[in-house]
Amino acid sequence: MRFLVVGAGALGGYFGGRLLEAGRDVTFLLRPRRAAQIARTGLVIQSPYGNLQLPSPPRLMAEDIEAPFDVVAVGSKAYDLDSTMDSFAPAVGPNTVILPLLNGMKHVDRLVERFGSERVLGGLCMISATLDDEGRVLHLNDMHGLSYGERAGGRSARVDAIAAQFAGAKFDATPSENISQDMWEKWVFIASAAGLTSLMRASIGDIVSAGGRDVALAIFDECCAIAAHNGFAPRPAAVERGRAIMTAAGSTMTASMYKDIVRGAPVEADHIVGDLLGRAAPGNSPVPSVLRTAYVHLKAYEAQRAREAT
Repeated sequence: MRFLVVGAGALGGYFGGRLLEAGRDVTFLLRPRRAAQIARTGLVIQSPYGNLQLPSPPRLMAEDIEAPFDVVAVGSKAYDLDSTMDSFAPAVGPNTVILPLLNGMKHVDRLVERFGSERVLGGLCMISATLDDEGRVLHLNDMHGLSYGERAGGRSARVDAIAAQFAGAKFDATPSENISQDMWEKWVFIASAAGLTSLMRASIGDIVSAGGRDVALAIFDECCAIAAHNGFAPRPAAVERGRAIMTAAGSTMTASMYKDIVRGAPVEADHIVGDLLGRAAPGNSPVPSVLRTAYVHLKAYEAQRAREAT
């Protein structure tokens, strides 16, 4: 099975690198800057589960794609998705499976519109990773999970074939028979944490110590209500876990979106927060006021960033 991993950033670099380590047929689709970086240093992963250096991983540019791949794994930022789809389109053939690893759900709609519903699986990953200034993939926690499955539920021959390829790779791969539910539950948590820590410009622990426990629970409950309205009410275990994380005293956790704001980078405001807000029920009770405030804050940041760039 031939895998095309779109990009070799924190997500693609980690999971694609682990698949190469396990002897799988993996090629990275790179942009010029990252291609030049990997040509100099190779692909380097630093992880609690073992470091890895691949001096010359298989890679190509969009213009070099000559034939379809079996699986195209996509982990780009949402604001780059249009150009990303253009880049890997030549790799999509009649039997190609697209495995997206973005947060939220809007990207699924766009991939389906572009390539057809039958080609798009559901997927998510649970990992904290980043690239350092030298382009090394830094794995920052003890989670490296990747879940995937048919968006309509159940198992299929192609999911089983991917599972066979993932078996033995150094990450936790889980074929899910309810991946859409899994994705919605992660979206609820990501939107809550991103909205809250970005709005407050603080960690969960600092927000709780400032008396903001009720605010943290309010934004989480608003996101849960939106998921329920769309037919994906978070399961009790997900609610319990989310509420505990969102109110953990002393927690240093901040969302990656907050970290992006701190370094003046683009954010996925529309994809993570705005799209969820747009799926709320008309006249939803309670009105998602904290989530909306967080969204306005993120859009104001984007406006300021755009103005300063001119």
